[in-house]
Amino acid sequence: MFEQVGPALRLSLVTFVLCGIAYPLAMTGIAQAAFPHQANGSLIQAADGTLVGSELIGQKFTGPEWFHGRSSSIDYKAEASGASNYGPTNKALFDRVASESKVVRAENPTLGNRPIPVDLLTTSGSGLDPHITPASALLQVPRVARARGLTEDKVRRLVEANTDRPDLGLFGESRVNVLKLNLSLAAAAMSARSSER
Repeated sequence: MFEQVGPALRLSLVTFVLCGIAYPLAMTGIAQAAFPHQANGSLIQAADGTLVGSELIGQKFTGPEWFHGRSSSIDYKAEASGASNYGPTNKALFDRVASESKVVRAENPTLGNRPIPVDLLTTSGSGLDPHITPASALLQVPRVARARGLTEDKVRRLVEANTDRPDLGLFGESRVNVLKLNLSLAAAAMSARSSER
């Protein structure tokens, strides 16, 4: 019997050491050496060094002075990632989108009757998407500029500077990370206030 169990135990031990210890340690080491920012959560720090979030996880911004991200079915609680899973014919989804549309139009009166980009009305699959489309960011420029006392042109340039293009020019779409944009906006507003003194 030991002739059969012995090789199985040795193979299990070797597999455990290779797959459970050596491989994870090697991958962790390579990730830390080659991509330390990403391996440690893609964390973002404010100018004063304070940790403010991750570029991979959206946050809720309220108030006219901030760019707003997508709605979140989980209120941006990272420990509860998920979606509502409402289908396109679900009345609850229709009612939520209609309500969200009214809010977006009330917050951005210069929008008029133009269509609202769909990402401002819908949630993402994870409920934690940190990005919006450039169209969604540009739609908010007049409101944010007015609330911050900045020119629309300056705020529009901040949106352009914080727009990520498709990866390798091919994969994905142009997108704006709302947290990064709001940090740039806060820095620009602080700089404008300092120059006025």
